[in-house]
Amino acid sequence: MNNIYLYRNLDRFSFFLYNKDGDKMEIIIGSHVSFKSDDQLLGSLKEALSYGANTFMFYTGAPQNTKRCELNDNMTLEALKLMKENSIDLRNIIVHAPYIVNPANNANREFSINFLRQEIDRVERLGITKIVLHPGSHVGIGSEQGIKNIIDVLNATILSDTKVDICLETMAGKGSECGRTFEEIKKIIDGVVYKDKVKVCLDTCHINDAGYDLNEFDRIIDDFDNIIGIDKLACLHINDSKNIMGSHKDRHENIGFGQIGFNNLMKVLYHPKLKDIPKILETPYIAVDDKTKYPPYKFEIEMIRNKKINDNLLEDVKKYYEKKDS
Repeated sequence: MNNIYLYRNLDRFSFFLYNKDGDKMEIIIGSHVSFKSDDQLLGSLKEALSYGANTFMFYTGAPQNTKRCELNDNMTLEALKLMKENSIDLRNIIVHAPYIVNPANNANREFSINFLRQEIDRVERLGITKIVLHPGSHVGIGSEQGIKNIIDVLNATILSDTKVDICLETMAGKGSECGRTFEEIKKIIDGVVYKDKVKVCLDTCHINDAGYDLNEFDRIIDDFDNIIGIDKLACLHINDSKNIMGSHKDRHENIGFGQIGFNNLMKVLYHPKLKDIPKILETPYIAVDDKTKYPPYKFEIEMIRNKKINDNLLEDVKKYYEKKDS
């Protein structure tokens, strides 16, 4: 099936996938899900629905390597039909770029450009409009040069006819990461030619670990608006943190069980300025032993919708999946 046929079918389903009445939409909440070669986008969607989600994020292949399966357009169309039946807006679905792309470092510049272009092509073919990208680590050459490298890679990657927005993720500042402050993200965006195609993904764990105080989230979002512009915020990663503010470590924790806390995260999730922005959980799986781990997302999404913490979250997740597996 060629891309033209797929795009025509995407247009055919767009009326059902795009909810124009934003005022009546509930919180847009989902999680990271898998993307497997045998069921692809359809499998990702079914996993998200099993969690009670109305959005989701996935990698189109393993984030640590370049191996990618051939996309099956028939499966994509089946996924679109199921989205229609469940009133899920395609514009709220997110793809995450692989970690092996490091735009900030001088090494492997051509690889970063070529592989990122390939990922964008795959995202466009799926009909998805957002891809999250880590700005990368400068690995000793300095943040100023790292930012110049990121701008260079983005300008070589984003073309006038690119249909996907690249969402630069706010980083924790671990090691030599670039993008640890709103000012650094702004500097990158300012250097891109087609800056209308560059957006931002704000990660709560990352900004906590970078030194932003989520006890004062209203001030944070005002600072973001003044420095970057609230119109640039396209995605939120909702994670608690194992670490204190300013630790620069980037270790996610389950919702309400970390240093940020349930109430602060609820302020982010239900902030009126962010109501139409998809919110994605990347919290850790619950470990039973060294070999068995279960996803917490069904129960975390329930907590978020109920606006009440479940102190028994970890045990409830284990019991639910152990019973399901038996």
